[in-house]
Amino acid sequence: MIRIGIDAMGGDNAPKEIVKGAILATKLNKELSLTLVGDEEKINCVLDEQKADRSHIEVVHATEVIEGDDQPVKAIRRKKDSSLVVMMNLLKEGKVDAVVSAGNTGALLAGGIFIAGRIEGVSRPAITGIYPSLNPTVILDIGANADVSPEHLVEFAKMGSIFAKIAFKKDDIKVGLINIGTEETKGNELVKKAYPLLKETQEISFYGNVEARDIPKGIVDVAVCDGFTGNTILKLTEGLAETIFAMMKEVVYSSTKAKMGALLMKDSLKGMKDSLNYEEVGGAVLLGVDGVVVKAHGSSNAKAFSNAILRAAEYHHSGLIAHIKEVIS
Repeated sequence: MIRIGIDAMGGDNAPKEIVKGAILATKLNKELSLTLVGDEEKINCVLDEQKADRSHIEVVHATEVIEGDDQPVKAIRRKKDSSLVVMMNLLKEGKVDAVVSAGNTGALLAGGIFIAGRIEGVSRPAITGIYPSLNPTVILDIGANADVSPEHLVEFAKMGSIFAKIAFKKDDIKVGLINIGTEETKGNELVKKAYPLLKETQEISFYGNVEARDIPKGIVDVAVCDGFTGNTILKLTEGLAETIFAMMKEVVYSSTKAKMGALLMKDSLKGMKDSLNYEEVGGAVLLGVDGVVVKAHGSSNAKAFSNAILRAAEYHHSGLIAHIKEVIS
């Protein structure tokens, strides 16, 4: 069995959608054993309402919740009985194999560092996401570290390369450095200093600089950057995707001919929309901490959270953490 700890109180739609997502995950993967952490009464209410099979679901009571506007480090230190802190302690104590939360990103990062602990040799854990391009691209960091050093980018490249091998199930992984131009001399001081370090790093296959416009084309498997840049890219893409589909909807309803054409393309358009939908992605992974930690989208519904749980199980089963330790050491 793969044991997953769940922060049942984290996220905009907690605990109902989180618990429903957990129930769905156990139906899709019979090898899961889930521990739901949070307000026992509220969690049990949803489990009863959904007539859940509890054979693979355990509830651990926690009296506090870390809210979205709480200061991450203070919250971790002061709210010792919060669902997130109790969940992270289960990971540290080896009582679960991986954890998933849709709650406060900063608090999850702080919990990963101060409770689970960093992998030896990693100075900055990074939040890692998969960009939905023609050929999906791993991007890190996407929000954990607004300011980094060139050496941090090298760490990100190593961890991202290992993650991409597992996520994409291939060995030939190309790593790119996000920049404002492809020339080696372009960019700010950070990327200009990082370029030669990445070029000399034997554990990766360094492609060179990549511009933001090339990321959707999937010309590299891994793109590294600071967290400010990575988060901006993902948020811009999310908003752009929503805008494009809204514009397409307007066009479709503009005439009978357009409606007929859209009807013929319905399945293809749905497939395109699904590829850009956060519900299908399964969350972002916090790489560099000693354990599988997955951050689900804050607005996750049951389907999205279920996918995050399934991804966490896959990453544990693949030996992701052990592979990172081997390379970083």
